[in-house]
Amino acid sequence: MATSHSKGTAKAPAKGSSKGSAKAPAKRRWIKWLFLGPLLLVLLVQLYFFLMVCWYSQFNPGSTSFMRAQLSVLRETNPDATLKHEWVPYERISYNLKRAVVASEDANFNEHYGVDLKAIERTYERNERRGKLVGGGSTITQQLAKNLFLSGSRSYLRKGQETIIAFMLEAVMSKQRILEIYLNVAEFGRGVFGAEAAARYYFKTSAAKLSTAQAARLAVMLPNPRFYDKNRSTRYLERRTSTIQRRIPSADVPRADERP
Repeated sequence: MATSHSKGTAKAPAKGSSKGSAKAPAKRRWIKWLFLGPLLLVLLVQLYFFLMVCWYSQFNPGSTSFMRAQLSVLRETNPDATLKHEWVPYERISYNLKRAVVASEDANFNEHYGVDLKAIERTYERNERRGKLVGGGSTITQQLAKNLFLSGSRSYLRKGQETIIAFMLEAVMSKQRILEIYLNVAEFGRGVFGAEAAARYYFKTSAAKLSTAQAARLAVMLPNPRFYDKNRSTRYLERRTSTIQRRIPSADVPRADERP
């Protein structure tokens, strides 16, 4: 009787099939991390920003992203350059300056949650008309987010990150704390940061003793401080200062124990 050689004989696997099956899971893992890796990185960056916001809610920042960038620029021509900056508590900043800054930069500061949607809409429409991204539309909270952590570059990506940090600031800090930090780190001139340094640099006085006219002028300089440091008598600066000075009495600011 003929014996069947095929019966019970295992079929040999095709050459290379085991290697191919081993590569498939590795390839899937690579693709997974290709998408998850950037997402994880973004989440870690946001966690860093959130932890720093929590820290600054209790401790004063010694410097900011804007300060470090400006100091680097100054030291390109003068290695010994330093910034003019002195921290003062909220109570030692004139109500005139607090009101002037709110009146000039963010009239709805006490009402919004970090972002003024109407202001952003107006800015977007202006950008579309001009065909380029211009400044404007940022609340005091957004400006603080940018000053603390970001750069002065103009892009929708940077604007998006600025907005996220602004929501963090509003969630963690009081309005008074946000305004206190802003007034202490805002740029008022070339190498001049904070209300105290600005008051002494421009008017030879302290932030606590600023008059309405002095406060209004400092507030109007905020959008372009280095330009107005060099050009202190432009028609726009004079006209805008008068406008903000008239608005100071009606500006709504966070109140502490001091009196205006």
